[in-house]
Amino acid sequence: MTSELVINVTREESRVALLEGGQVVEQYIERKRDTSLVGNIYKGKVLKILPGMQSSFIDLGLEKAAFLYVADIRRDTEDYYAAFLYGESEYHDLYAANEYKAEALSIEELIQEGQELLVQVSKDPLGTKGARVTSYVTLPGRYVVLMPNVEHVGISRRIENEQVRASLKDIAAEIKPKGFGLIMRTACEDATPDEIRRDLEFLILLWDSIQKKKEKVSAPSLLYSDLDLVFRSVRDFMSHNVERLVIDSAEEYERLKEFARTYFPRLMDKIELYEGREPMFDAFGLELDISRALGRRVWLKSGGYIVIDQAEAMTVIDVNTGKFVGKENLEDTILKTNLEAVKEISYQIRLRNLGGIIITDFIDMEKLENREKVSKAFLEAMKKDRAKNTIYNISELGIIQMTRKRVRESLGRVLCEQCPYCEGRGFVKSARTVTYEIFRKVRKMNLSRGTVAVIKGNPAVAEILSYEERQGIEEIENIYGIQLIIKEDLRFHQENYEITIL
Repeated sequence: MTSELVINVTREESRVALLEGGQVVEQYIERKRDTSLVGNIYKGKVLKILPGMQSSFIDLGLEKAAFLYVADIRRDTEDYYAAFLYGESEYHDLYAANEYKAEALSIEELIQEGQELLVQVSKDPLGTKGARVTSYVTLPGRYVVLMPNVEHVGISRRIENEQVRASLKDIAAEIKPKGFGLIMRTACEDATPDEIRRDLEFLILLWDSIQKKKEKVSAPSLLYSDLDLVFRSVRDFMSHNVERLVIDSAEEYERLKEFARTYFPRLMDKIELYEGREPMFDAFGLELDISRALGRRVWLKSGGYIVIDQAEAMTVIDVNTGKFVGKENLEDTILKTNLEAVKEISYQIRLRNLGGIIITDFIDMEKLENREKVSKAFLEAMKKDRAKNTIYNISELGIIQMTRKRVRESLGRVLCEQCPYCEGRGFVKSARTVTYEIFRKVRKMNLSRGTVAVIKGNPAVAEILSYEERQGIEEIENIYGIQLIIKEDLRFHQENYEITIL
């Protein structure tokens, strides 16, 4: 299926939409004030080690300290500290005898507080968490990913032709410098050996410049900043099946053409400037898709629907038959709804950029063969996903569990913020519940006779107190010999109120 890349650039933000068959399947937004840190390389300093979590806080010079897990500490760092701990000759003897296991070392043995480390951001700060970093640095190019200090050759899993994979493996073995690893990206499929080699040479020069800068600066310091969203889109998304790239900024269009002319001349003819009078995202019908991606409920064509609830640690997706009643038996209706939901769920996962743990609760199916059909359809639909994911077999209850690599915030988290009214719960106490809380509060205050108290609250609460529950107010006044004055205040949250003694 042919694809298009549509890029909208304004002073405030850049938006990139990947279209397949005219429908947006992936969208990325980068705001000038919230530029992504993923891919940036820093010289950081170890602030604190947390033995109980086998992790540490790293100072990158940012607002929040970054998080480094023991598994993300590069092996040569481990080797250095093993030599430091055991003495060089002892270390080599232990390693040769297989008595020393680098992977068994604890984080306290690998790094020390105050130590300076070269790290790369692997995940942006998410919610209250700081960025996640790794000391396994990677430099992505158009055709290859360079991995300094790692002896490894990999081929993109999206390249399925075994003959092409074998050919690329031979090219990688021929051009790979000693002490470096290479991953051959999907774009290699139509690249010449010379194009791949030039890409690699540029990345090696880039790594050399990072190393030189590292020696000159003290921690914490930024050593390398990854490309902005517009350039990353050309580097990462412009595969052979992307027919064209359309951008609506004349200035960015010229920058892109120059970038492509220098590094990817074969892409020059695919880059177009949008000159229509209507806003580009409206012209392509994308604004509606974005709004749809923020809704909790998504309707299916049959009349069924899915509900998407995103929590802190996981996303739960529920499938319902809704208005769809089917034409045959119940099992057939359920199967058709589940299969239709599979396509929509895989689409929504990509569009919303959902990550972490994702649980999908399909409608219960009695027949094992039907559960297997749904499971296979789900696996097939998720093959189009560029993000790394792991999908587990469907359970007897019709539940599919999966994990999807989360590098950046989901679309909903980028475009929305926690509701200040419900504080992220999705619901608030009813006005009547708050009214009865006020009654209990007044009774507990044990006011002396003759006291005049003013109750201020949200208009909805004040209305119930003044009319529907007026009898309750009068009863309290008579029992305690006090006077209660009700006042509404638009500034009050529905759950908040104030009782003042005059």
